[in-house]
Amino acid sequence: MMKKQSSHVIQIALTQMACSDDLDANLARQVRLIETAARAGAQVVCTQEIFRGQYFCQVEDHRFFETAETIPGPSTDAFSRLARQYGIVIVASLFEQRARGLYHNTAAVLETDGSILGIYRKMHIPDDPLYYEKFYFTPGDTGFKTFDTSYGKIGVLICWDQWFPEAARLTALQGADILFYPTAIGWHPSEKAEFGHAQHDAWETSMRAHAIANGCYVCAANRIGRELVLGPDGKPVSPDGIEFWGQSFVCGPDGQVIKRASIDQEEVILVPADLARVEFSRTHWPFLRDRRIDAYQDLTRRFIGG
Repeated sequence: MMKKQSSHVIQIALTQMACSDDLDANLARQVRLIETAARAGAQVVCTQEIFRGQYFCQVEDHRFFETAETIPGPSTDAFSRLARQYGIVIVASLFEQRARGLYHNTAAVLETDGSILGIYRKMHIPDDPLYYEKFYFTPGDTGFKTFDTSYGKIGVLICWDQWFPEAARLTALQGADILFYPTAIGWHPSEKAEFGHAQHDAWETSMRAHAIANGCYVCAANRIGRELVLGPDGKPVSPDGIEFWGQSFVCGPDGQVIKRASIDQEEVILVPADLARVEFSRTHWPFLRDRRIDAYQDLTRRFIGG
């Protein structure tokens, strides 16, 4: 008779909130949400992408480099105290100043003793209307990483990484049972009526597919609210800004959404992640077993056939 896989449950939490141009107020709000999650029993908490300020990449403007911080720095110092006080692991998304003239979109992972276990620097950097990230962020050089925390092995990727199956696969292959994606994604209000439903559906479906293909939990923490970033003249750089669609979610290894946050409310979602489901999924849907690693060499090419 087959022995039943024993349960190892990790309480995971995602926070979502609106952001202003007040860096300290945003940090205080994020601290409050993490405390709320910890008091509710969370063991691993993930923030949304670059929570400390507005999503400034709507414009290419050198003044926003002044909002970056070092690691360690003010945010990791605050989160270190929280991690130590509550005995939690925190995944914190930050605009990192690595050196003069060198900046990254970075996630820091803080351990239960308040130490920085490691960092992941965003590998895929977009450049789209109102998402001018290539102006600000140097592509990551950490590679894809899994972190062996006190509560289990987690992988961390960031926003645009969500669309790339290679990123999820290479992180899962390092043993990650849970993938976290700090995120800042939303609608262009003028396009929402025509494309909004399909855009959101594609975003969520892509990550649910990562969960299925890798037999792991996937968690996306998104922001909410409409953000109008002001230019040097005090006027919005875009008349409509970006309407962030919230809907942070956690899905299981079968790709089914376990819990989804609202479109427009600040909140914390808390989900128990039973790692027995990871083992069950990977043995019953043995995609990792059946990979033809001898036939994938061309994945390192930009294009085949021309």
